[in-house]
Amino acid sequence: MFSYDEAFSRNLGWVTAEEQGNLRKKRIAIAGLGGTGGVHLLTLARLGIGAFNVADFDTFALANFNRQAGAMMSTLGRPKAAVLAEMARDINPDLDIKTFAGGVTEENVEQFFSGVDLYVDALDYFAFDAREIVYRHLEKRRIPAIIAAPLGMGAAVVNFLPGKMGFDQYFQLRGLPPREKALRFLIGLSPGVLQRTYLVDPERVKFGEKAGPSTGMACQICAGVAGVEALKILLGRGGVLAAPWGFQFDAYRNKFIKTWRPGGMSNPLMKLMLALVRMKLGLPSFPKQS
Repeated sequence: MFSYDEAFSRNLGWVTAEEQGNLRKKRIAIAGLGGTGGVHLLTLARLGIGAFNVADFDTFALANFNRQAGAMMSTLGRPKAAVLAEMARDINPDLDIKTFAGGVTEENVEQFFSGVDLYVDALDYFAFDAREIVYRHLEKRRIPAIIAAPLGMGAAVVNFLPGKMGFDQYFQLRGLPPREKALRFLIGLSPGVLQRTYLVDPERVKFGEKAGPSTGMACQICAGVAGVEALKILLGRGGVLAAPWGFQFDAYRNKFIKTWRPGGMSNPLMKLMLALVRMKLGLPSFPKQS
């Protein structure tokens, strides 16, 4: 027989019993249940979060096996939202979990964020149209957001908190072509680009084809870090860095850095890093197109 108190009793000590009870009352929205989204959901379910709204329109394929929590032979071809909801309920049968099998759209964004205390961004890296919908709504509803991006063999984190610098002001993606959005999103997430020194095959980074290399280790690291950020935000304890602050941990290089980029992508250091990464990847300068 399932008991919430017993199932999550080992969290106590790092959180109080009262705090654990508060986490049980929280609802987190996660858009995207692929590389990071699935493991975000399972990690947060093990933290004892009591309710989720999750969205994904995709099904599992063999190419997902290197990193995605729900990708197994038994789930090939099955909807990611349905599979991950089942896995989360297997951890906590009392979960209140609402699935949005069509992803997040203009038509359902109000419902997706109904009653939500925190958003964890796990959308596909190149899903910029969906992000525009999501972050416009988050700003209106004053809902905090966490992006923990799997880069190389580590995680880069940027938080967006009500009253602080917003997503649009930081990344400045509006009106740009898709490849330029992808490059600026990369630099905005990891201004230090710690992962750049061990990319052994730059040709595998294909912004034009909306594809790039990934590792399961990075997704796991992201989920751990995002879980800690979620705990601090939801319980109002511990320091939370918000944009234009960010941080990156790279396990391959054993390095951790905090970054501060006032002005977001307008910052001279951001522009310099854009130029260096373009050179590394063999990309032409913006606005010239290949």
